[in-house]
Amino acid sequence: MERIAAKASSLSVLKNILIKTEKNYINLSATDLETGVKWWALAQTEKEGSAVIPSGILSGFVSFLPNEQVTLSLLKNNLSLNCGNFKTQIRGFNPEDFPIIPEVPEKGSILVNSSDLCKGLSQVSDIPSFSDTRPEISGIFFTVKKNQIKIVATDSYRLGEKTLRLEKASPEEISFIIPQKAAKEIINIFGEKEGKIKIVFGTNQVLFEMPISEKISHPQVQLVSRLVDGEYPNYEEIIPRKNETTAISNRDELLNQIKAAGVFGGKINQIKIKINPEKKGIEIFSESVETGEFSSFVPAEIKGKKEEVSFNCRFLVEGILNVKSPDIVFESNGPSSPGVLKPAEKSDFLYIVMPIKSS
Repeated sequence: MERIAAKASSLSVLKNILIKTEKNYINLSATDLETGVKWWALAQTEKEGSAVIPSGILSGFVSFLPNEQVTLSLLKNNLSLNCGNFKTQIRGFNPEDFPIIPEVPEKGSILVNSSDLCKGLSQVSDIPSFSDTRPEISGIFFTVKKNQIKIVATDSYRLGEKTLRLEKASPEEISFIIPQKAAKEIINIFGEKEGKIKIVFGTNQVLFEMPISEKISHPQVQLVSRLVDGEYPNYEEIIPRKNETTAISNRDELLNQIKAAGVFGGKINQIKIKINPEKKGIEIFSESVETGEFSSFVPAEIKGKKEEVSFNCRFLVEGILNVKSPDIVFESNGPSSPGVLKPAEKSDFLYIVMPIKSS
């Protein structure tokens, strides 16, 4: 809640949280006009009402409270809060000034495991970079087809694709783009929760919702995000259908060697990857006029011919970190083609990184 409200600087009212008492529930809402979050908890309510309270004050005070019953009461626009030996009154604002978080008219919906969705999002959510000219690649692309959902992100230099399986197939194909910030809030909010997330597709918004429990269908958390306008690029065109060279190595060993090479990568953070079938391994090399040079060798199982390709070290490291597998597959079609990283044991994640072309 506080993360969304704290970053909403366009209107002062957005730096607040709307607190509402409903029959048997208390509801907290926050929005920055792009992403809105609603949270409910069971409560004994005597009267329905609402207040708009500064998010920083409320969050800061609540962090000091003991694990005891909390009593809330509203007087005009102010909130009184009692818990154990703590008692405070927070000055609030007119609830009528708080923007409405839109309802999402359902065009379709799917259920997906919360842990799977959040882990998948975390593998691609750091890839996009903001673009005024191409806002569609600033977000995260979702495409739902039959019994799978693909989550894709790119910044034109690298691309990540995560595939999740659905227990129940979607009756129609659906695709949409959400802002990067909304994707990260989904991870923060739902990441540690067990259960199913219902994704509801609307025309201009999408809703991510989780119930209080299996027995209580009332929502506990809802996140509503506006959709990013624009058509996502046909990214599948750049995924190599076959590769001339494949190397399988230990993920952690390759990661450590590439990180070390990055120390000597120079201003453009460039390192060289040499796949050598004769030596049965991957040679890593970097050099800089300022710092010196580095070379190392990682044993690997290699199929295909000898290749030598240069990459941005940071992009390689971030890709390897998101391959959740003891062994990693590196595929190449030469110095002018993108490199492909993926887990050796599964085919549910793909990371493509463009090479640095030699001048």
